Amino acid sequence: MPDFSELAHLDATAQAELVRKKDVQPIELVDAAIERIEALNPRLNAVVTKMFDQARETARGELPEGPFTGVPFLLKDVLGMCQGVPMTMGSALLRDFVPDHDSELVSRLRRAGLIFVGKTNVPEFGILPTTEAELFGPCRNPWDTGRSTGGSSGGAAAAVASGMVSMAHANDGGGSIRIPASCCGLFGLKPTRARNPLGPDFGEGWGGLVTEHAVTRSVRDSAALLDATAGPDIGDPYWAPPITRPFASELGVNPGALRIAYATSPDFPVHRDCIQAVQAAMALCRDLGHQVEEISMTLDVSHEHLATCVKIIIAAGTASLLKMLGAVQDQVEPTTWALNEMAGGIDGADYVLAIDQLQRSSRVIARMFSRYDVLISPVVSEPPPLLGHFASTPDNPLQGFDTAGHYVHLAPLANVTGQPAMSVPLFWTEDGLPIGVQFMGRFGDEATLFRLASQLETAKPWAHRRPPASA
Repeated sequence: MPDFSELAHLDATAQAELVRKKDVQPIELVDAAIERIEALNPRLNAVVTKMFDQARETARGELPEGPFTGVPFLLKDVLGMCQGVPMTMGSALLRDFVPDHDSELVSRLRRAGLIFVGKTNVPEFGILPTTEAELFGPCRNPWDTGRSTGGSSGGAAAAVASGMVSMAHANDGGGSIRIPASCCGLFGLKPTRARNPLGPDFGEGWGGLVTEHAVTRSVRDSAALLDATAGPDIGDPYWAPPITRPFASELGVNPGALRIAYATSPDFPVHRDCIQAVQAAMALCRDLGHQVEEISMTLDVSHEHLATCVKIIIAAGTASLLKMLGAVQDQVEPTTWALNEMAGGIDGADYVLAIDQLQRSSRVIARMFSRYDVLISPVVSEPPPLLGHFASTPDNPLQGFDTAGHYVHLAPLANVTGQPAMSVPLFWTEDGLPIGVQFMGRFGDEATLFRLASQLETAKPWAHRRPPASA
């Protein structure tokens, strides 16, 4: 029989194997996860909606046979629509909203055998790269509870890093999987655009910037979960290129001598610890036989103009959501309303021009990937910041949003191009804070990233690292 005190430190694949061997029952895994959530959540504020009764009922019933049968799991409170369970998106505006159906991704997660035990904390509408919504209060980083978890999947990352669950649902419209993975010492892959579905309610999010997946402790969990959820849904406007074999089959496969380009953005300063993290990753890649070359990131426009185009799209997307919900100013946070007002000065031509510019820049990056297999860069420009770092002032409600633009560094580039990108936890500062390194692959080529990630995980494992606030 397993040591139940160690269940918190097993990845989802190992937990599912225990269930398959009948060494543990799903209800035992669920009860243990609930116990950990109850013990840790008062310190971290990672879980905002508890689904304990439903989870126990599900665990005692007949479960589908999937890769993760019986494993506890948390849904993100943005896009994670679960029938009969509130979805607030971190906003008081949606405090009473209860979906009457599952999103397609949630249905696929169910079929994979996962048991939902709750929903995680998010910034309002997933806008900021920190998880400090007024509705639920700040989520705290288990490595240092005075610091941000990142966002917008910050609650998911805090829950996984602390050992509440082994992996959790996340999504990414400008780094929202990779940023919290970096801040919390996890593996976070943003898949290729449209690899996972957004339906039935959405065809795309933020003009194609948004992608669904998860934050995990292990590379193998991420690969197996993507195998379980990937693929087009009926009526999707477009879908990712089909894969040739399961992503889980790529683990342990020699990636060969990859051509890896290294770049930072010349427009924003990068903290020395983040530079050191990338340098250490480059050295490791060279030791593993890869070719690493520093390049200049030359786009057809400045990064500042590209950021403006992304801001236009996010503002328009925010305004369309508020219009659909019939929101008024005092129902949402000042930053959200400021984006809504900004959208009032954007006409249809501005929006189309922004989309066109992002697509032109995507082609510049795609041509670069005819010469390189992977682009390596910092995920963010500094270690996990203190809570409140992205606060705005009454006279400048977009101050936090603009601060975020400098912090997220090159992370949104993969959202613009639709290419897969991952944050790999390869570095910790002298103060014990994690810093992820970003690896971006060709469009549709998660396989190469999984091969490389598996190689990096073997060469420099991180599973033994546990934050001060952990199970």
